[in-house]
Formats: sequence, structure tokens, C-alpha cells
Amino acid sequence: MPTVYVNDKPVEIGTKRLNCVQAAELAGVFVPHYCWHEALSVVASCRMCLVEVGDLKDGKVTMQPKVLPGCQTPVKDGTVIVTGEYDKRDKGLSALPYDPGYTKAAALGDRAKKSQADTLEGLLINHPLDCPVCDKAGECKLQDFSYKYGRSESRMVDVKNTPANKPHLSSKITLFTDRCIMCTRCVRFTREISGTAELQIVGRGHHEEIDVFPGRPLENKLAGNVVDLCPVGALGSKDFLYKQRVWYLKTTDGVCNRCSTGCSTYVDANKDIVYRVRARNNPQAQGHFICDEGRYGYHHANSGERFVRPVAKVDGKFKPVVWNALIPELKQAFSAAVQANAASVVAVLSPFLTVEEAYLLGSYFKSLSKNVRLVLGPVPVVGVDDTYPKNAKGEPVEPVKFTIRAEKAPNRLGVEEVLKQLQGEVIPFASVSKESLAAMWFSGGYPDKSQLDAIVPTDWKAPALLVAQDILPTVVTASAKYILPGTTGFEKDGTFVNHANYVQTFGRAARPPQEARTELQLAFDLLGRKGLVQPDAVRKELAKAVPFFGGLAPETRIALETATA
Repeated sequence: MPTVYVNDKPVEIGTKRLNCVQAAELAGVFVPHYCWHEALSVVASCRMCLVEVGDLKDGKVTMQPKVLPGCQTPVKDGTVIVTGEYDKRDKGLSALPYDPGYTKAAALGDRAKKSQADTLEGLLINHPLDCPVCDKAGECKLQDFSYKYGRSESRMVDVKNTPANKPHLSSKITLFTDRCIMCTRCVRFTREISGTAELQIVGRGHHEEIDVFPGRPLENKLAGNVVDLCPVGALGSKDFLYKQRVWYLKTTDGVCNRCSTGCSTYVDANKDIVYRVRARNNPQAQGHFICDEGRYGYHHANSGERFVRPVAKVDGKFKPVVWNALIPELKQAFSAAVQANAASVVAVLSPFLTVEEAYLLGSYFKSLSKNVRLVLGPVPVVGVDDTYPKNAKGEPVEPVKFTIRAEKAPNRLGVEEVLKQLQGEVIPFASVSKESLAAMWFSGGYPDKSQLDAIVPTDWKAPALLVAQDILPTVVTASAKYILPGTTGFEKDGTFVNHANYVQTFGRAARPPQEARTELQLAFDLLGRKGLVQPDAVRKELAKAVPFFGGLAPETRIALETATA
């Protein structure tokens, strides 16, 4: 088996094609880097990953005389890597037989360590050191690496170069030019991933800058990823700029609910307010990136239009009601409707519900009568799938590296699996929207109310007993007798199934409004179960009842892959 040695530690790499940074990671050794990114081409421009490299052959290690960029140096069987933290190696391992002439000139690791310090000194020559006002403070690699690998004092005595900032770069992104270290991650992203190539490098040497081509601002649908990619505070999101310090934010693993791709995300919130959404790498979902629709699609959670308490229509006007009185009233009303004509009672399960919510809510209505129909809620579809990268004419090219799905619902397949199990078929909302129904429970949760308004027929027949459970006012809530506040995808713990039958479980990032109840808790109450609902317990019950979800375990907090049905 091919073996690489990192600070004397042997690591088997198998058939993997790795560079020194990746090989060191397998050995549990971190090699600092700025410009290298797994999803982008290698340019070795920052020189932060300089390491000492050699070969073990015939029982002897022959080292290269100079340090090499780890990101650009491939490894093979017998490659020896010495990092700047060689002195922290596992002392229990036997040292390799290094050439005495090499170790006599300088101790092992000293060359790499000095090179990293020199590199950082060069990168900071023109840096403004405005950490107190920089949004990146607290998660900045310049801060982290300077502390861990740099020097405590600067020898710079000349006046710093202070190029003008470029807020015109994009409507969503601003460039603080003097903070840029020219790692070119952003440029490579627009050329290799989005393919739109808005960014370029202008000038040479000391005067190099990132800029856009004239008349072509950075406005592609994946543009926000350059903020995540930027290892320093040069590229800032105008949406998040000066809103929060990152050390106040609590980060939760989430799943994007803006389309059926089901991108894995980080949700950053403070005091139950969501402030930003970032990409979380997941090769089985979307890879390293997310689209701007998902990145900036959290504002509905903080909208002033949100329903924050249950209301009932009395004398043509909506008036607040309390849950303790409302739940028995709803149970009695639906029981009466079922007894009168169960076939005219419909429960609409939204594709924005988690599978746990859909399962409990569907179970409640089926417990009233097997003739109650469970219906798949309207599924928004906007245009066609949008793939990247694109060519100069805006046409998609192969191989596809990212797809924005036309289906704008995160869990259609998951809800369909629940419907198949509970009633044996999937009934679309369009097939019942014009029927004369006695009662309907409509669960919504649509983050973009215009998408729902566009789907529901303008002449649809709202039943006399209509319960609308949603986040924002829609054509459905306007006709409702009862409006129940819905919760966003950030305020619940549950599971989504994406377009490829990939199952992901996520946690709650923020609490819903004080007088709102989650859809899962409400279904729990309707079923007559006591106390607070435990999502893990419901997930365990779901796994036993629905074979498709048999792979879900109570402790699941990570993405799980299940076979297609």
C-alpha cells in the first residue's frame, strides 16, 4: 500500500491522488493555506503552505534543498513531508533516517516554519489591520495564522499602499481592496464554477487588484460564494455587513429549503434571529457551494408580515385565540365534519413540512377516518433547472458543477413517501382545489408567498371550514376560518428528502415566535399525546412505520443516504 510520511508518521493513501496539504490532513496535521481550495484549480500563489519535501528510498531520506508549496506538490509512495510543526510530532514514533547534511544546516521543520512567518509578514505589509471594524474578525485566517505561525511584530516602516474600496463590485458584495491578499479564489470561482467570469486581476506586482470587467458587475446566481471563499475580510456581504460579530452567533447545521437540491448549510443566529446562511460542504448533496437564492432566502423568518399567533375569523374579522381553547375546538370541528362526510375532508401536507411533521399530521387525520384524503400541497416550479458553469453566452456547459432546481420545494419526495405509506397513493392539490369540500387543513410554510399565490387557482373553492397553517399571508389564508402561525425551516428539527432521495436531518437554529407552535408539536397535540414533542422519538416511530426511512436512527444529526424506493 502506498505510504506517505508526515512528520515521521506513516499514512496509507491507497489510490488517492493527493497533494501535501491533503496527505498531511489524513495524518491529522494541518498545513496552513489561503489560495488552495479543493473545488478550485491550483495556483500556489499565497505560498502559505510551504513544506519540506523528500523521498524515502533504499532506507534513506533525501530531502529537497528548498521548501515547496504543499498544494502544488503531489505525493506518492515514499514521499516525506516535514511541516513547520515538526517539533510537535508524536515522539513515540521512530524518526526517519534523514540526511545528516540536511539536518545540520537547519533543524527539521525550521525551514518551513520560517517560510510561513516570512509569507505572513509579506501578506501583512499593506494590510490595514482594521480588525475592530472588519466583519471577518473572529473567523479570519489572517488573524488565526498570524497568531499561530507569524511574528509578533512588524518590521514595516514605509507607508502602506491604500487602494480605494470597491462597493460597486456587486449589489450584494463589496470589496475592501486594501485587505485583499490576492489569493484569487474569487476569480477562479467565477471562471471555473459559475463560468460567468466577471472578476479579473488588474495591475501587476505591488498594484495588483481584484476588479470587475467594465459594465459586468458580479451578479451571477452563485456570486455570494466568493464571500465564503475569501479567507480574509476583503469580500463582504452587504446583507450581513456590520450586523453581528461572529463570536455572538450560534451556528447550526441546516438544510436549505428553497429548492429540491437540498443544499447543506450553516445557519448563523443570535437571540433567535437568523443573520446569515452559509454553505456547508456535502459531496452527496451540493458540494461546497450554495446559490444566492438559498443564501439570502432567510429574510421571511424575520418578516414583519409573519403570523405570530393563532387567529380565528369572527364576524368577518380575524381575532386572536389561545391554543388551549383552539385545539379542542379544531378537533371537535373536524370530527363533526368527518362524521358528516369523511370524503369531503382533506388535509393538505405541504412539501415544506419535514417528514416527521407530515407523518404525525397525516396520522391524525387518518385516525379520524380512512376516507379522509391526504393531499400533497402545491409544489412550486419556476422555469427549468439552471446549471453551472456557463459559457460567455450564458449557455450551460459540461461537466455540470452546480444545479439550481426548478422545483422550489425541499421535501416533495419525503412527503410523498409518507402519503404512500398512510393512504397508498399521492393526490395532488390541483385535483381537489375545485371540489366542493366540507373541511380542509392546509399546511403551508412557503417562504415565498408569491410562489404559492401563483399556483393556487384564482377561482378555487375554499371550504367553509378552512384551517391555514402558514408563515405569511397568501390567497389561502385570506379565505381561512382559522390561521395558525407556521414555522420556518430554521425553527424546527426534522428531515428533508431531496430530488435524489438523499435524506438529511437538521437541527433547530432559532425558536419560533413566542405564541407559535411548531407543526410537529401541533400534530402531537391533535393526536392527544401529552407533553412536549421529542423529534428523535417521532423519527424513531417514523423509521418503524415507513420502510423508506428505516435508516433513520433517533440520534441522527448528520446526512444519511438511503436507497431509492
